[in-house]
Amino acid sequence: MRSKAFFVNGGAGRVICSIPAFEKYAETHDDFIIVCEGGTDFFKGHPTLDGRVFDHWHKGLFEQELKHRDVITTEPYRVWEYYNQKCSLAQAYDIQINELSEPRELPAPTIVLGKMEVIGGYNSVEEVKKGTGKDKILVVQPFGRSVESVGNDFIADPSSRSFSLNNIVNIINDLKKDYAVIIMSEIEFPLEENEEKAKYKVARPQIQDTRMWAAIINGADHFLGCDSMGQHIAKAFGKTATVVTGSTYPVNITYPDDNDFDVIDAGLDRRKYSPIRLTMAEDIDRYNDQAMELDKEQERQIIASVRKRMGKGTAYTNYAKASSTAPKNSAQPQLNGSNSSSSFNAPKPDIKKPTKGFLTSVDAATQQSKVDGQVKDILKNLN
Repeated sequence: MRSKAFFVNGGAGRVICSIPAFEKYAETHDDFIIVCEGGTDFFKGHPTLDGRVFDHWHKGLFEQELKHRDVITTEPYRVWEYYNQKCSLAQAYDIQINELSEPRELPAPTIVLGKMEVIGGYNSVEEVKKGTGKDKILVVQPFGRSVESVGNDFIADPSSRSFSLNNIVNIINDLKKDYAVIIMSEIEFPLEENEEKAKYKVARPQIQDTRMWAAIINGADHFLGCDSMGQHIAKAFGKTATVVTGSTYPVNITYPDDNDFDVIDAGLDRRKYSPIRLTMAEDIDRYNDQAMELDKEQERQIIASVRKRMGKGTAYTNYAKASSTAPKNSAQPQLNGSNSSSSFNAPKPDIKKPTKGFLTSVDAATQQSKVDGQVKDILKNLN
């Protein structure tokens, strides 16, 4: 029997969701490869899969890796259990890749961060704390990949999977009073008039590297988002999350049975399944057009979920530590409230010879114990 070459396409969220299925396949198969049409980022460093993964533009891929194999194009949206709301995205991959007759329980995806990524995320989070004066970090991903900026004044998602602008502005403006908010979005939007004079600032890092975003989510206290990549990263790292669904079903795209996730289904009783990658169904998209529009009570429910998970906001006090641990020549996170463009380059700390004082300051940090442990272990190995 010929070995297989699995093609995976789509965005980062789909790639992350495919990981558990490939881990299961690797338990019983030694000879296979994975070709990522959308990038290999989230397979990097994986203990069993990294060496099997190729970009589709890899030189010599056809002659060396594909020609002697059966080629399988994975498409979870075409799995019966998925489009009938009987399984999740990860389970749909599992059904197709492992040729199952029904869904089964799967572990969380495995994402492996390198030491520079862990420290970069840690330092970035610390800088945002320092800039906002708040000790607890909330990462907010308001939009999915189908969102569009229309003209100068409008941001809209024709698939109704993203937050509406008015809703997310209200939610962030409430939460930024008590928490340090990092907005995970390539599209900038105003939170209030005269934001440069706003009392409460937010961070808007313009980061293109999805693995750097993973490191930041890993270092944050909580995640708030919609049907997009960030929630799957939060799942991989065991973070708590508040996820809001609109035109898509929770059972398909998020983790309603996970005790660390609060799933708020804004589209309940006002959506139909949109057969993405099956047919073009304009009438269903029109039916779902208001599925992600929130009323005031739903906004309050989302805010309450975040506050319950994060607890009481506290002031950031470790300014001396932040100054001593920040890399001397790295770009700092820019906190801004305006709609002007800002940039944020991931910190590149010099960790060749960390000082004893730095290790002591890490030990005293208020960051979550899991991230502290990662940083300390890395530095210990560098001595």
